[in-house]
Amino acid sequence: MKRLLNTLFVTTEDAYLTLDGDNVVVMRGEDRIGRFPLHNLEAIYYFGYKGASPRFMGACAERGIDLSFFSPHGKFLAKVCGETRGNVLLRREQYRIADDTERSCDVARNFIIGKVFNSRWVIERARRDHPLRVDMDSLAAASAELASYAVKAREALSLEELRGAEGAAARCYFGVFNQLVLVEEEAFAFSGRSKRPPRDPINALLSFGYSIQASSCASALEGVGLDPYCGFMHQERAGRKSLALDLVEEFRSVFVDRLVLSCINNRMLSANHFETGSDGGVRLTDKGRGVFFAAWQKKKKEELRHPFLNEKLPWGLLPHVQALLLARYIRGDLDGYPPFMWK
Repeated sequence: MKRLLNTLFVTTEDAYLTLDGDNVVVMRGEDRIGRFPLHNLEAIYYFGYKGASPRFMGACAERGIDLSFFSPHGKFLAKVCGETRGNVLLRREQYRIADDTERSCDVARNFIIGKVFNSRWVIERARRDHPLRVDMDSLAAASAELASYAVKAREALSLEELRGAEGAAARCYFGVFNQLVLVEEEAFAFSGRSKRPPRDPINALLSFGYSIQASSCASALEGVGLDPYCGFMHQERAGRKSLALDLVEEFRSVFVDRLVLSCINNRMLSANHFETGSDGGVRLTDKGRGVFFAAWQKKKKEELRHPFLNEKLPWGLLPHVQALLLARYIRGDLDGYPPFMWK
């Protein structure tokens, strides 16, 4: 369990939520493992399978406390919210921002600043941890170039300028990504991003991981009452969760890319975990997906200190915390959206 931003996160999978007076009680079997006053809470996120008592759900609705249910893996399932705190005002403001290119750029700018900053620090971590196994000069040059693109993103006055800075930064970052692969260089050779379909094992892993993380971001946005289909940088398209694609930008390098590199460099995955389809696309085998999912779930449980909140939390809650911060910015509770910037 973790309380952040007046939101209670219940991550014990077999916990059951019930009501005792004006308190939410978290039960595990016959044991009471937590008790929190409802008047201190704005929302409760439950990640599990046992659920909550009808009386408790009614109390949340009556008090205007948003109660969101997710699967243990983070998939959004359902939500209980009271009459006095529906999300119509939040979503109306989201749509207003999306219809205003200048305001959209103000939000999207921070997504991209976070993305470029985090990409740069993935490279800096490699320089720090493996100085004898990487080309220090080329990585230093790429890091400096990414720093300049972060400045360009910060100074961008339009979405077109912002997309230009983001695209240039991505080309720079992936131009040296192959150097971060320290084992089986031939089997995991990488010469740049290829998406539909991925043409090599690394691209297969990146695309698979980005898809999983985007789904997590969509669930997080649903949980706070935002529309995951209405984005600020990614344009609206039928069936595309554009805001989830905006939010996921901050987590691509620090979560997905680092996990992909760990799975390869720690020899958890090998060439035998991939197969090539009739279209020439490379995909994980069933066994490979199992290995990657296991590593993913383990990574989600690792803790970090959030740079804006200065609180410890597991990596798996990060999309939910950032979605909360985004919702607070849209409601006017924050002067700006604080992107996740990792070191």
